[in-house]
Amino acid sequence: MRILTEQILKEVITKRPSVSYKGNFGRVLIIGGNPNYGGAVIMNAMAAVHSGAGLVSVATDPSNFTAIHCHTPEAMVTDYQQDLKALIVSSDVVLIGSGLGDQLALLQKVLTSIEPHQILIIDGSALTLLAQHPQVLPDCHLVLTPHQMEWERLSHIAIANQNQADLNWQALQDYTNQPLLVLKSNHTQIYTENEVYQIPVGGPYQATGGMGDTLAGMIAGFAAQFKPLASAVMAATYAHSAIAQELAQDYYVTLPTQISGQISPFMRRYSQLDK
Repeated sequence: MRILTEQILKEVITKRPSVSYKGNFGRVLIIGGNPNYGGAVIMNAMAAVHSGAGLVSVATDPSNFTAIHCHTPEAMVTDYQQDLKALIVSSDVVLIGSGLGDQLALLQKVLTSIEPHQILIIDGSALTLLAQHPQVLPDCHLVLTPHQMEWERLSHIAIANQNQADLNWQALQDYTNQPLLVLKSNHTQIYTENEVYQIPVGGPYQATGGMGDTLAGMIAGFAAQFKPLASAVMAATYAHSAIAQELAQDYYVTLPTQISGQISPFMRRYSQLDK
């Protein structure tokens, strides 16, 4: 297992070309947020927008529309019970699962609509649905972002054994198209095609609701802009905890929305460094 270093930020976060428009920085579609968990997709959207994604759309329960418009007016909204096929296939990155609840039909729609060139991030409730109702995962660029309990449900690896990289590798081999795995814990691990990395930054000040939703949104925003995908995922995950660590110098708890508010200045700092 390798320790991920700050170098990943210097490699991934680059200056924007002087001649650019929003289409250059990716289209992100976020699907989730039932009436009880609308905050999850709000935090997804805030993180994706502040990470620099060019266009962010949120497919959610209509009861969440006003709150999303208030917190993130840059994001577009649509009813997740409508036919989302056209919106799915026109996106570069699809993030599904945060606050999704028991909407299995929505998950199945995404899994059957996504195309090989697209990036699919599966988070939160969608991971639990996969554990309860196993599905054939699509041939695309796939990222799984479970916390330890979600990974236990999905992989059947007990939390106590999840520090054993070989067990997690074995579980990933069961997928035809091996996904990138971001296994969230106090020492988050990232499984790429050939390596396992551990995040050395962050701490207990991140132990609060919505932290994973913000991380998933950051991963979506970075994945929409930067390549290769594995490097973008690693940079987003490192940046998420590094920002929290900086905030913890002044705060007892670093709230997910505070992290989102600091993403853009944090990224600008790294984009200005000599490469």
